[in-house]
Amino acid sequence: MIFPAAEFQGRVARLQARMADAGIDALLLTTPPDVFYVTGFLTRFWESPARPWFVIVPAKGAPVAVIPSIGAGLMGKTWLSDIRTWDAPDLVDDGVSLLASTLGDLVPDTGAVGLHMGLETHLRMPLADYERLRAALAPRHFADATGLVQRVREVKSEAEIDRIRQTCAIAGRAFDRVPEIAGAGAPLERVFRDFQRLLLEEGAEWVSYLAGGAGPGGYGDVISPASDRPLARGDVLMLDTGAVREGYFCDFDRNWAVGGADDASRRAYDRLYAATEAGLAAARPGMTAGGLYRAMAAVTGDVSGRIGHGLGLSLTEWPSLIPSDRTELRAGMVLTLEPWVEIAPGRMMVHEENVVIREGAAELLSPRAAAELPVI
Repeated sequence: MIFPAAEFQGRVARLQARMADAGIDALLLTTPPDVFYVTGFLTRFWESPARPWFVIVPAKGAPVAVIPSIGAGLMGKTWLSDIRTWDAPDLVDDGVSLLASTLGDLVPDTGAVGLHMGLETHLRMPLADYERLRAALAPRHFADATGLVQRVREVKSEAEIDRIRQTCAIAGRAFDRVPEIAGAGAPLERVFRDFQRLLLEEGAEWVSYLAGGAGPGGYGDVISPASDRPLARGDVLMLDTGAVREGYFCDFDRNWAVGGADDASRRAYDRLYAATEAGLAAARPGMTAGGLYRAMAAVTGDVSGRIGHGLGLSLTEWPSLIPSDRTELRAGMVLTLEPWVEIAPGRMMVHEENVVIREGAAELLSPRAAAELPVI
């Protein structure tokens, strides 16, 4: 187990306290981050969509796993003792009856089952099976538990923060080695592949996310696949990684000028650095996510989309740093600060750091970027 049982027991206790306030008798979890959060069950086997996995957090006591039999051995290494299995895939009844009977034992006839229904969530089971489950459990009903889980998962324990810090350190060491793999003449797609190799060499267990861009004095977007275009003198290269270590993500980027930087690129980088400093200064308990957006936008100017988000067991978590998000920041929340600026039409630059909210000043978890645009 990555954490001692007491870590998971504390998480479950916090969930159960909020469940009691919300009148929810059991919480049904179906996604990899949520299942790991309460059990410690960590596997890449989630990449296969063939099997659903269920963990139930009852009103009292330890969670109950209702999972395909192939996962019994690994789940048995966690702190859970109540592990119920079926042979999956089952083309007729893929765990629905077992899940219904388990929930039926834990939830009163007129009780409520909490389930994710809100933004940034999904249900990892077939919709037809969900409808069968609802019918089997009636008159019990399903209630939206999105906010309940988000409020608990938003605040990280020191053990979680330490894991994110370690993942950030891995990415920081890989970023320091980018001059080994990038320069004029290197195709961007090869730089992407080599950077993933560097991340693995430095200790990442896998690289779930790698994005970036390159172009003269800036780049056009930050989500397109890498092309085979060779880097050229005057390009700005950006790499943004969501590497994973022990289940926890980092998510930050770095920019470099290839051969040399023009004045517009340097000015854009300076604005982003200053905007990040403004974000670091403003990121305190009591500030809202929207307020933190405005602190950085005061330097960059208002921009579309969000300029930061939560971070942890998912690459992006709640909240979003957008003007309308009124989520109050609390000590222990891990966030990305991700301001961006438009240099010219079709040309932009983005900067990102990872921080944890503290009672005083926010703590950087990612190694701080250079104060001036680095040149390869």
